[in-house]
Amino acid sequence: MEPITLFDDPAFRGSLLPFTFTRPVADIRVGILKIKEKWEKYLQTSAGFFTQDYLKDKFPLIEESKLFINGGLCPDHGLVTAIKKLKKGQAIFKDQYLLATYVDQPDNFSIDEVKEQAEQVQYEGEITLIHRSWHIFQHNALEIRKDFVLITANRQSVGIHDKHTIVYNPEMVFVEEGAEIRAAVLNAENGPIYIGKNAQVQEGALIRGPFALCEGSAVSMGGKMRGDTTVGPFSKVGGEVSNSVIFGYSNKGHDGFMGNTVVGEWCNFGADTNISNLKNNYAPVKIWDYTKGGFSNTGLQFCGLMMGDHSKCGINTMFNTGTVIGVGANVFGDGFPRNFVPSFAWGGAAGFSTFQFRKFEDTASKVMERRGLAFDQQEESILHRVFEMTQAYRIWDKKV
Repeated sequence: MEPITLFDDPAFRGSLLPFTFTRPVADIRVGILKIKEKWEKYLQTSAGFFTQDYLKDKFPLIEESKLFINGGLCPDHGLVTAIKKLKKGQAIFKDQYLLATYVDQPDNFSIDEVKEQAEQVQYEGEITLIHRSWHIFQHNALEIRKDFVLITANRQSVGIHDKHTIVYNPEMVFVEEGAEIRAAVLNAENGPIYIGKNAQVQEGALIRGPFALCEGSAVSMGGKMRGDTTVGPFSKVGGEVSNSVIFGYSNKGHDGFMGNTVVGEWCNFGADTNISNLKNNYAPVKIWDYTKGGFSNTGLQFCGLMMGDHSKCGINTMFNTGTVIGVGANVFGDGFPRNFVPSFAWGGAAGFSTFQFRKFEDTASKVMERRGLAFDQQEESILHRVFEMTQAYRIWDKKV
């Protein structure tokens, strides 16, 4: 099939901040795979992006691609069938949302023009459309189940050969080559468990599906993974984790609770960090809404932390229910920090100052170098742009 383009819908790109500060919508991980990776596997093709100008060098458009698909849309067989039937001059909609269309001039793509000019075809099936930050953990269990089938079809697991590991419903456990599992309990009775290439499940870990541990990642000794959780590639996770998504290259290696949480890349949690995911009065959780410039009601009873790329917190940090942390922040100290911490903030409950970009760069380059990756000009350009874009949120004067 011809290459495709996954476009950022401006109607909800802002609702997926802080994660879309540093990536297109389709680069979000939900389930085992990123949305882009899902489409590439379903359609057996390559995918590019139609996104913000400052992201285009890292996430380029495929020039010859004329088929545009909503970057927040998670594929399934029904959608794939409908898209393969799509004709030029037509556009598939679900209510007011554009799902897919053919575009004559990719550089000048406009949803408004598609609505005016294309023949609209309403999709009758159910869809999973990621257009709010909390949708990432809310739909994660479903997407793990779908991705598990997609990834494991016609393949054989290498299996678990450790005699001290207990497995319930082994048919729903898939282990990739190079993975090591020692003296753990894996319960796949409620959903599949995927253990990626060269991943580690250390002694005493308790894992309940649906659960995904991606390539090169590890569950620490005694870790309690409560299910509906994804640990992206080259990450470490320990303590107690429930219904959370870690995009990749991030560490929560110690004790402490994380629930109903989404974590970007290159984040780190100090020992005994705890995240509240339920208010004491059981009221619906409100979180910071970048499009509104204030707090919006999620309608959820359970909602923990949203943490953007390259943010970190010190030991014993406590996050209140529904906290949003931007990109490149460093949170530490006693007490609960405020529920919205802007990008490149430095501090905690006692107050914040600005994390100077040159000092942030120094930390980021060291962190990435440890994983054999470079903080190159492309990364620097994106993050410096985010630093500039988020200046208005940093209303203090001090710098560190």
